[in-house]
Amino acid sequence: MRVPSRSPGQQPGSPVSSTAPPRRRPSGTTPRRRSAVEPDLAAYRAAVAELLVEVGALADAASTRARQVLVDERLREPALAAVLDATPQGLIGARETLLLEMARYQPNERTSARDLGALVRIYLLSRIDVLWWQDAPTFVTDDQVNGSAELVDLEWLRRRDLLRFRYQEQPATLLGRAARGLRRRLRPDATPQTAGLLFRRARREVVALLNDLAREFAAAAPPNTPPLWVTSLVRSAEHQYRLRRLGYAAMLPSGHCLGYSVDVELSWFERFGARQALAELLLARQEAGEINVIDEGQAWHLCLAPAARRRLRRAYEAEMGV
Repeated sequence: MRVPSRSPGQQPGSPVSSTAPPRRRPSGTTPRRRSAVEPDLAAYRAAVAELLVEVGALADAASTRARQVLVDERLREPALAAVLDATPQGLIGARETLLLEMARYQPNERTSARDLGALVRIYLLSRIDVLWWQDAPTFVTDDQVNGSAELVDLEWLRRRDLLRFRYQEQPATLLGRAARGLRRRLRPDATPQTAGLLFRRARREVVALLNDLAREFAAAAPPNTPPLWVTSLVRSAEHQYRLRRLGYAAMLPSGHCLGYSVDVELSWFERFGARQALAELLLARQEAGEINVIDEGQAWHLCLAPAARRRLRRAYEAEMGV
């Protein structure tokens, strides 16, 4: 289907000038020289899973020192060190950041890190995103996200029936938040329990990925299952820091701040008998090397792999007729 040539908003694929300042990298994130041999991500994920078992056995407060020694030793093992040393922080920086995150960890109702094991899993698996996209500049401010020509307006696409997935925006006013709260009280299971998108913008490749996943999910899920639901897309580093202050497990650097990561709802689909189908679909895509997947409980974090970027960009252009 060809997108109409005129619209009141930005058209997908049409470059626009931005008044936002050039994006820069946060200090301390200069890309490291890459090894000629790509790290074994399957071995890395397996090593993370083994580490989580050991962290779980040392979860009590009295085991703080033992956890520090465990993390220090395990991160030096080849399967883990190969990935962490190839990220901008390097092995030592990643180790220090993880230990600091563990020391500061406070469970709360907002964070997806329900325990220390979940925190370690989210941090270590999110380093794959950083490894993949370390050469991509960060969206530092909200203005840079809103003004970027690299991102397209989802609402523009939705109104033209060009999106196969669903999302909701965060209410911008007190009245809007009150209305959202009332709808949740009247129909608590009608939509996922999520704050919604602050930015309704995404990279073209990510739109193609989500449309592709949504079509595959619709074919695999039981009848009457709602479409794939997206809970988070691109974020600015400015917003990532806001989320951290509110208690969320918002890691830095983050694939969200590069525009290549998204979160999709999982738990809500349990009531339709479709959660397992979606989980298997996502893990199959990871096995195929197209995405990185992190189980964050209610939602799963996905990051597009660089190897799939060109194919998905072509798919976007073909689907949108641009």
